[in-house]
Amino acid sequence: MKIGVCQVCMSDTVLITGVTGYLGSNLASVLLACGYRVIALKRKLSSLHRVEAFSSSIVMYDIEGLDFDIPFKAHGKIDIIIHTATCYGRKNESVYEVFAANTDFPLRLLDAGSRAGVELFINTDTSLDKFLNLYSFSKNQLLRWGRYFSMHGKIQFLNIKLEHFYGPNDDPIKFTTFIIDSCLDNTQELKLTKGEQRRDFVYIKDVLSAYLVLLEKRESFKSDFMEFDVGSGGSISIREFVESIHHLTASKTHLVFGAIPYREGEVMGSKANIEPLLKLGWRCEHTLMEGLKLTIHRSKR
Repeated sequence: MKIGVCQVCMSDTVLITGVTGYLGSNLASVLLACGYRVIALKRKLSSLHRVEAFSSSIVMYDIEGLDFDIPFKAHGKIDIIIHTATCYGRKNESVYEVFAANTDFPLRLLDAGSRAGVELFINTDTSLDKFLNLYSFSKNQLLRWGRYFSMHGKIQFLNIKLEHFYGPNDDPIKFTTFIIDSCLDNTQELKLTKGEQRRDFVYIKDVLSAYLVLLEKRESFKSDFMEFDVGSGGSISIREFVESIHHLTASKTHLVFGAIPYREGEVMGSKANIEPLLKLGWRCEHTLMEGLKLTIHRSKR
């Protein structure tokens, strides 16, 4: 996915996790286009369909049974780790499986990277409350480890609190994709909550450009621990969001708001504070309607 011409062409080496996922694959693609050297970690059984176009340009390691020191010894200096891999717990994973994916695995990588002299660890975090579910709780545990490592001068840790990103060809289980697919398919009925909760939805290209800006400006960071919100900076109710998709797709699907209760601890409002990113020169280039139109156009049957 192209997001425009990079302002600078880099020669740094980046190790990225979750490269076969939606965010990771798009990020790897733009990093390569900007001249970064990319090394990737993935699961052995992960589908490679998202990376087929550029798989020959990156080095990939399967994480099962991997000695995490090996990539750092085999490729000379690795400058940056970008952690995008995650387990949402949507497939009935056990507590340990969620912990292993979101805390144990990246912690082992953080430790190996710090010992190998990696300068920066960029963690892709969530804006959700840490006690909402296993996913957010396990992500918060890694954040605490990141603070510890940075406080003790082991590595610079940059935490990205990512809002609800979306775009063409995202995973079908994601909320936005599910709603778009259901409306395009004219599913007879779609049961939803009341939809009063407000969310910050941000288009994938704007997310990618935020990562690139943070990489470009990293030498100006004064602290070994920093956090940035990544989102549009605005919010919309879930009901308005779904109704917008319903209208843009000219769908015949019957929307039943209030058929599903809110989950326990439901976050009723979430919006990114993008002021720190704006000061670095980043801009959110796509309005919600623009992003949805692009996504729907690419998703049409």
